[in-house]
Amino acid sequence: MKIALVGDVHANLPALESVLEHARQQEVEAIWNIGDFVGYGPFPDEVIKRLRKSGAVSIAGNYDLKVLRFPKKKKKWRKSKMPRKWLAFKWAYENLSKKSRKYLRSLPRERRLEQDGKSVLLTHGSPASNEEPLTPDTPEERLVELAEIAQADIIVCGHSHKAFTHRAAGATFINTGSVGRPDDGDPRAAYAILAFDAGGFAVEHFRLEYDIDRAVAAVREAGLPEAFAQMLIAGVDLVTILERQSVEDRSQ
Repeated sequence: MKIALVGDVHANLPALESVLEHARQQEVEAIWNIGDFVGYGPFPDEVIKRLRKSGAVSIAGNYDLKVLRFPKKKKKWRKSKMPRKWLAFKWAYENLSKKSRKYLRSLPRERRLEQDGKSVLLTHGSPASNEEPLTPDTPEERLVELAEIAQADIIVCGHSHKAFTHRAAGATFINTGSVGRPDDGDPRAAYAILAFDAGGFAVEHFRLEYDIDRAVAAVREAGLPEAFAQMLIAGVDLVTILERQSVEDRSQ
């Protein structure tokens, strides 16, 4: 049994299509998605429809939940959040169909599954919080604490946009990395395959080329900030892009 582990698509349809095609070629039999369908990218509704069509077992990510709260929070967030981040929430909400908003609202924040005798927890951030980023540098002591909270053999997570697999306290943590908005300096799409066989399992991480030019062009055609396009090109987060632009402006 092969299962594609995906997450943090962030409305990047070309990246998602590349991942799903690769997963099909690997003959996966299921797709597990740890959320953050939307945000920053120009294809929020299309990404939700594509993942639903694929039959993905999904949870809602922290960004998905914030986008749904945007109408009630927009005045407060206008004062507290960076202008481009506020705009990203606004644009994502306004470019989701009512059907897609309803679907996101229906999703749980985590799921517990059983596969080949192994217990699995799908969570966006960590077993303690959907906004706690787990990375390759997360201390062993913290993973031990989280394994105790999770009470699962396999913990599939995302949020940090940094892929890894690590075993702690008898549990295997798998961060899928980001399909659509990598933050590690590598712009290629990231996902993993979890393969079960003869009572055991193995994890393989992939980085895939995709049509970044198409994604970047769609960002610009939508009238979204150029910084969002540069995030895709460089494979880094918004703050890093803005810092780079500030340095360039000062040097001119």
